[in-house]
Amino acid sequence: MDAGGAERSRPLVFAYYVTGHGFGHATRVFEVVRNLLLAGHEVHAVTGAPDFVFTSQIKSPKLFLRKVLLDCGAVQADALTVDRLASLEKYSQTAVAPRASILATEVEWLKSIKADLVVSDVVPVACQAAADAGIRSVCVTNFSWDFIYSEYVMAAGHHHRSIVWQIAEDYSHCELLIRLPGYCPMPAFRDVIDVPLLVRKVQRSKEEVRKELGVGDDVKLLIFNFGGQPAGWSLKEEFLPPGWVCLVCGASDKQSLPPRFIKLKKDVYTPDVIAASDCMLGKIGYGTFSEALAYKLPFIFVRRDYFNEEPFLRNMLEYYQGGVEMIRRDLLTGRWKPYLERALTLKPCYEGGINGGEVVAQILEDLAVGKTCASHKISGARRLRDAIVLGYQLQGVPGRDVSIPDWYSLAENELGLLKALPRAATSLENSLPAGQTGEFEILHGDLKGFPDTQNFLASLASDMDSVLGHSPTHHTREHMAAAALFNWQEEIFVARAPGRLDVMGGIADYSGSLVLQMPIREACHVAIQISHPSKHKLWKHAQARQEINGGTPTPVLQIVSFGSELSNRGPTFDMDLSDLMDGGQPISYEKARAYFARDPSQKWAAYVAGTILVLMRELGARFDNSISILVHSGVPEGKGVSSSAAVEVATMSAVAAAHGLNITPKDLALLCQKVENHVVGAPCGVMDQMASACGEANKLLAMVCQPAEVLGLIDIPPHVQFWGIDSGIRHSVGGTDYGSVRIGAFMGRKMIKSTASSVLSKTSSEDGSQQLGNGLNSEEMEDGAKQLLEAEATLDYLCNLPPHRFEAVYGTKLPESIAGKEFLEKYVGHDDTVTVIDENRSYGVKAPTRHPIYENFRVKTFKALLTAATSDDQLASLGELMYQCHYSYSACGLGTTGTDRLVELVQEMQHSELSQSEGGTLYGAKITGGGSGGAVCIVGRNCLRSSEQILQIQQKYKDATGFLPYVFEGSSPGAGKFGYLKICRRIPSQN
Repeated sequence: MDAGGAERSRPLVFAYYVTGHGFGHATRVFEVVRNLLLAGHEVHAVTGAPDFVFTSQIKSPKLFLRKVLLDCGAVQADALTVDRLASLEKYSQTAVAPRASILATEVEWLKSIKADLVVSDVVPVACQAAADAGIRSVCVTNFSWDFIYSEYVMAAGHHHRSIVWQIAEDYSHCELLIRLPGYCPMPAFRDVIDVPLLVRKVQRSKEEVRKELGVGDDVKLLIFNFGGQPAGWSLKEEFLPPGWVCLVCGASDKQSLPPRFIKLKKDVYTPDVIAASDCMLGKIGYGTFSEALAYKLPFIFVRRDYFNEEPFLRNMLEYYQGGVEMIRRDLLTGRWKPYLERALTLKPCYEGGINGGEVVAQILEDLAVGKTCASHKISGARRLRDAIVLGYQLQGVPGRDVSIPDWYSLAENELGLLKALPRAATSLENSLPAGQTGEFEILHGDLKGFPDTQNFLASLASDMDSVLGHSPTHHTREHMAAAALFNWQEEIFVARAPGRLDVMGGIADYSGSLVLQMPIREACHVAIQISHPSKHKLWKHAQARQEINGGTPTPVLQIVSFGSELSNRGPTFDMDLSDLMDGGQPISYEKARAYFARDPSQKWAAYVAGTILVLMRELGARFDNSISILVHSGVPEGKGVSSSAAVEVATMSAVAAAHGLNITPKDLALLCQKVENHVVGAPCGVMDQMASACGEANKLLAMVCQPAEVLGLIDIPPHVQFWGIDSGIRHSVGGTDYGSVRIGAFMGRKMIKSTASSVLSKTSSEDGSQQLGNGLNSEEMEDGAKQLLEAEATLDYLCNLPPHRFEAVYGTKLPESIAGKEFLEKYVGHDDTVTVIDENRSYGVKAPTRHPIYENFRVKTFKALLTAATSDDQLASLGELMYQCHYSYSACGLGTTGTDRLVELVQEMQHSELSQSEGGTLYGAKITGGGSGGAVCIVGRNCLRSSEQILQIQQKYKDATGFLPYVFEGSSPGAGKFGYLKICRRIPSQN
């Protein structure tokens, strides 16, 4: 007998805490509990789940159910939509406000039952309570709430940020993570044991289940499973093809179902029903995912919003060829047939273990008797990186009231075990043999020697070969969709647009500043083909949609986006082009924005399809043919280098080329800005699109954003070089911080205009005597002063106000901040067409107003210095202007610890003794673009030593954060300079 055998012979007491999120956690806990009870142990389940989840299949006097809800999971507005803010607020009410009393109660209770082990799936406070009670604890899960909630905090702001740290700190008391397949990053746990799939066992045969349901063997059986939340959805018999019957889980007692839809009892044992069905339609959660995999049931899934567990489960499901994605509008409108037909062709191939319940129960027994089960291996360089990058993300939220806890930073010696992370995939360079481009004949345009363009064509050729049978079929969904997208016998148009590095100007663009932008090497490629509707290769669900509408071929837009699976967005999108019309006219931008926002997993399509609507509305363009678009962007998202602008510009360039529209690069940029402002709904200025469309390699595009006057292209002096370094903190121009700073700037402009108008009005009154700056009053004003005030009373752009006038007259009169309601009561509006003031929010005013006024001056000085004589003073002055810009961003609230750390590293490098003795190589740095994360821009001497120092900064940042940042180096021309390619398949010669 082993050392723990005698101890194990006595019944053990397990306290098993179950999270209050759906039934999936309770159902997998059920299988572990069942095995513990079979071994003769006592289990106390602390859960908010209904009793029947346990008692319908377990009859044991040693099972005790304690109905307590200690967390809330994710609050769902409906079966597919998580309410992020409500989730955080509910968790605060459930677990944060009463935390002290919860801990006191749980510690007392754990001691009263003499628990041998606390098990959590995956209730955070249970781990802290166990530690306080002096009892070992373990978590059994595939995700943790700190990982899920971290995204919510980024969206909701800093108010709930401490929740995430508290949750993760609770988990840190856990001795061991028993990790289930399909797991997310869970950085709070140190020791991990991986176990097989945890799934409930089938108890009845397929024949028994079908007989009880009254369904014959010749009937196709669909199980409709959306976590018990289909209320409000209208199900109709015509949703089902002939010969199908649908079993509905979780229907309410009051909900009536149409013929061929059968309402399952609430306490039905779903594994038996799943094993007896032909396929399942539902959302992906661990319960449905595990049972579909285990019993090889094809799973038609619909993505849900804002729940980051799903991509990990989905990828595993698709890896084992068990998943078909249904778009949300087809679910709700009943276009199910093509998906059901596709599901029946799948051959799910999961052969892994499904005995996770037994394995987990054995581990829990060993832990309860004192045995150490941890592997003691470092189970994750990746987990370590996730921990610290997550920490830096959270630190980037406004308000640094909570610091990164020591326990979360992990030991320095563990950092040394991190392998260098691969450079982010930003192009197709060296990914495919260049010779494959010989598959295409270039009818128009020139590759211009760009390796990424050559390899994009190689990728197209590979997709084409897989369809024509010349090479093995791609297994990724993206490449399968791309291979079937085009008619490879017809012409295809290709456009290319780079991202940009914001050298100077940044957020001052919306205030009319001069900006200096450099197009980067990384670019987006878009391939497009137009086809007559009768010849268009439609996806099955699009074809079914047309059949329902009468069968007459109508123009359809189909888009495939490479790289989508790195996030939770769908890789494909399609729509009838008639959806962009309303009464014979293009739909409004407001309707378009609402159309694309309906399904967050496909909202990305607004950047692409929005270009078509803008061309329709602004240029009167007509699109009578179907359009197929393939998007492959090598511009990393969320790095502050204008990935969205690159997509918009490349797409519109390709659409224009394919339809014979002659649009100048400048006009194209302005049109693309409308896509982002009005269709996507992001309040960006125009500099991003202008740099992507009009820029040239190794030159800075100089532009005055009033609204978009290109002054010219400035050669970067040969002794000067610019780099970008990614902070690892995701940037979004649509985020709260950028928008609130923009609102503050427009508020400041309105206040300045109002002040100037007020002074002018008092000069005409007989008794008016308004004290002004410089010791003047209204009675003593010269004509020049009045003219200044007249100009300032009608100020169109903040940047037209000189810094000295701001300081002399207006700076002291602006408030640091103002409530939205107070501002609107006094000034009515802020005269910005792309942002909306929230009455319940307070907005900074002085810093957002000051920034563009001084930034415009800094950019003008920077531009002049670039053409000055070469000297150390020149470089030092350029760097000083960048530093000033950086700290002005911070004053506006757009800084982050990650970008600040990179700027500090440049400063340390610049002022080190070695750099001083060698004359220095790096001279300055600043945050770029919209701020709140993204990259920093660095200026230095163009020499080998500078490149070495950039690499040193890259390594030091990794040492401090666990994240190896991507370095942007090099430049390439904008879309206007590249033009477009027209290609067609090269027909092999017959010998």
